Amino acid sequence: MQRIKLTIEYNGAPYCGWQRQPDQPSVQQALEEAASALDGAPVQVRGAGRTDTGVHATGQVADMDLSAARPIRKIADAMNFHLRPHPIAVLNAEEVDETFSARFDATMRAYRYLIVNRRADLTLQRGLVWRMPMALDENAMQAGAAHLIGNHDFTTFRDLLCQAKSPVRTLDKLQVSRYGDTLEIAVEARSFLHRQVRSIVGSLVDVGRGKRPSDWVAEILAARDRTACGPVAPSDGLYLERVSY
Repeated sequence: MQRIKLTIEYNGAPYCGWQRQPDQPSVQQALEEAASALDGAPVQVRGAGRTDTGVHATGQVADMDLSAARPIRKIADAMNFHLRPHPIAVLNAEEVDETFSARFDATMRAYRYLIVNRRADLTLQRGLVWRMPMALDENAMQAGAAHLIGNHDFTTFRDLLCQAKSPVRTLDKLQVSRYGDTLEIAVEARSFLHRQVRSIVGSLVDVGRGKRPSDWVAEILAARDRTACGPVAPSDGLYLERVSY
């Protein structure tokens, strides 16, 4: 047996998310079909994070076991051959110890959310960012974001269907930056709750639009009440950017 660590990029728009579902296309299913075609036997591909419907990735990590050892330099090329025409690409493949787990060995996951803040419709970036036509104050958004950094009960920002045992998480980074008409919200933590990032982004946008003061973010965090959360941001602008080990 040969355990392989994969680094993967994908456009999540055509998929129900990472996780395989009975009647819907998923990123995991496409990768497992490609890996099985390569190996000549069923292969399970295990991801570091279960991205939601429509969420993209530039640095998802997964592991899989092949029944027979193959030259590592050929595995990524073979996977990409079998993945066509899916908008999924294996950026790198490396052999790892058979105890390695892409999910459980991860020490940090980094997400990035992209907002294009302009009145004109999207053309080249349609489906890849969230267009916000109203003016956004990134400084107010960062002031609101500061209340969420650290260890907190994130019940307010947790989807009702979240299956995590605890709502407590530690955000190591939550940074709002502007580059022209593009806002980037960078978030880092060891692990996240279901739709936590999109829930945070939606609330920060309410602050950026001037609908709420920045201190409101602290109030809804303390409320520990899902109904206090702002609107959930669409999946278009969210990317799993990096997983660290």
